Amino acid sequence: MGLGYTRSDLRANAQAKLDDALLLWQNGRYSNAYYLAGYAVEIALKACVAAQIVAETIPDKELIRKIFNHEFNVLVGLAGLSAELKENQDKDSEFATNWAVASRWSPDIRDEVVDQTSAQVFIDAIADARSGVLQWIRAHW
Repeated sequence: MGLGYTRSDLRANAQAKLDDALLLWQNGRYSNAYYLAGYAVEIALKACVAAQIVAETIPDKELIRKIFNHEFNVLVGLAGLSAELKENQDKDSEFATNWAVASRWSPDIRDEVVDQTSAQVFIDAIADARSGVLQWIRAHW
């Protein structure tokens, strides 16, 4: 992810990554599908973080460094969504399970082989229309 992306760019990029992940999964490219689906969540969370940055204000250097983090829980905190995440996990056990699955993602997965079932479970946790991780993020971006 380069510099200069707007929230709108990040939203579109997150959706494109998920769409690509679904295409890859449908074509038997499970490892890459898994990787891109996780990347969709990371980018979507960064769209939420972008909402916290005030125009015409230079953000704190430490904040800028943390934005380039890949850990979902760190990005949730930067976006100011930690309380909302906990609240949603408490009221929706399916979402809590989906978050637990999705939050194990790391960009290091790109070097691993992921089987069809693992990729399906992961993508479902992210893309589920009712309790999916990306559905929750969209409510805040």
